[in-house]
Amino acid sequence: MNQTTHAANSFTNYRKIVSLADDDWETAENGKVAGLNVEVKSANRMVDQYGRAFHHFSTTSYLGLDHHPALLGGAMNTLWEVGTLRIANSKNHCKLAVLEQFETELSELFGAPCMSTLSCSAASAGILPLLASGLFTQNRPPVMAFDRLAHYSMNHLKAACADETRVLTCPHNDMDYLEDLCKKHAKVAYVADGAYSMGGVTDMDSLLYLKDRYGLFLYLDDSHALSAVGRFGAGLVRPRLPVLDDDCLVVASLAKSFGASGGLVMLGSEQQRKLIARYGGPSNWSQSLNSAAIGAGRASIELHRTPEFAALQEKLQGNIRLFDSLIRTEQHASNMAIRLIRCGKAALANSIAIELANLGFFTSAVFFPVVAQGMAAIRITLRADMEPTLIRHFCDLVTELLRNHARDIGQ
Repeated sequence: MNQTTHAANSFTNYRKIVSLADDDWETAENGKVAGLNVEVKSANRMVDQYGRAFHHFSTTSYLGLDHHPALLGGAMNTLWEVGTLRIANSKNHCKLAVLEQFETELSELFGAPCMSTLSCSAASAGILPLLASGLFTQNRPPVMAFDRLAHYSMNHLKAACADETRVLTCPHNDMDYLEDLCKKHAKVAYVADGAYSMGGVTDMDSLLYLKDRYGLFLYLDDSHALSAVGRFGAGLVRPRLPVLDDDCLVVASLAKSFGASGGLVMLGSEQQRKLIARYGGPSNWSQSLNSAAIGAGRASIELHRTPEFAALQEKLQGNIRLFDSLIRTEQHASNMAIRLIRCGKAALANSIAIELANLGFFTSAVFFPVVAQGMAAIRITLRADMEPTLIRHFCDLVTELLRNHARDIGQ
């Protein structure tokens, strides 16, 4: 085994993170924009423990399928049909037959062998150390290059990967840096998002060039794009790959636009599936998707093939275009549903989020370590089932709050 030693805190330093961020979290909780317990009253409408009713503008259910009657019916019917929530085994020994059916249907929908996991975080926790060891690259451990903005569900595994091989952090979307790595090393694996949780997308054109020319291995999390875009909801990454081969793995969440629960892995080969099932630890421990989640997922697959689903995708794009016509952000003209309104300081982001919540709109104040220091923002997400009048009213409120804060600062 190729073990690489590294100094303490090479990849994380939780004591420092807490010292820098905890006051801002306390402000968010005291301002009642974190730590909420809510009751769902209707689609995208909730009431919290303080009695405040609000519209959810920080959701990742971009198509609104979390309330779709077909998915709710699929969950309940499958639970009763199967007669149990789950089989209490690691699934490589024994699993529900309906889970095998679900994975087969996922494979048919996305045109690649698929396996399910409890979450895409569990998938990454099980797979990335295996990738680092060289098991997917002819037993030659690749240099692991994590994009600087790769989601925490992947980034937090750097230390585990560094026990197997060399781990580097790349400047965000810096394809020249990545090509230099490919020229210097026999095998490089790039770990990144297809669509980033704080806005923006990966450079697929350049990645495909590097993959073809140098054999760059791609490990991409397409959670925020799956179902939201692409024919039959294939996302951003899968449509760009004619076939998945042994140099690419795609993970994604089934709990966002897909509308169900858990995660999936799109694989290049059956051998990859066997290795992950046998040695992928967190992706295969004593729980698998329960029957309700499987039922909701199978109902979602059926919906993905209907004109109704395509119409929901188009409604989402219409709402994105409407928002962009009212408020301009760095993500302007992106077909992803995430928008960040930069505030700079966490105190300002929290203040605006608190005011919006009290006015009936829940958003997220994002600050370090979710974003870099000094880059705090209000994170807004859009849904297909939001009415244009609601979006217009929300944008008017945001614009007014920003204007008032700018006036106060100027004074």
